Amino acid sequence: MPKMKTKSGAKKRFKITANGKIKTHQVGKRHRLINNSPARTRDLRGTALLSDSETRRVKRWMPYGGGF
Repeated sequence: MPKMKTKSGAKKRFKITANGKIKTHQVGKRHRLINNSPARTRDLRGTALLSDSETRRVKRWMPYGGGF
């Protein structure tokens, strides 16, 4: 039986926590930062957790990381 393939874009962008949630980088921190307030820029530090609906979708892309 052949192995299932992981979406290579997903494995570069997401990490699965021990509880099955998915961590990702904050969006809105790459360019056009002059439009953001300094408080907004500070709030975008660190990582974020995906919502439940997005978590189900991303886990389908990563079958060996707790998906399906």
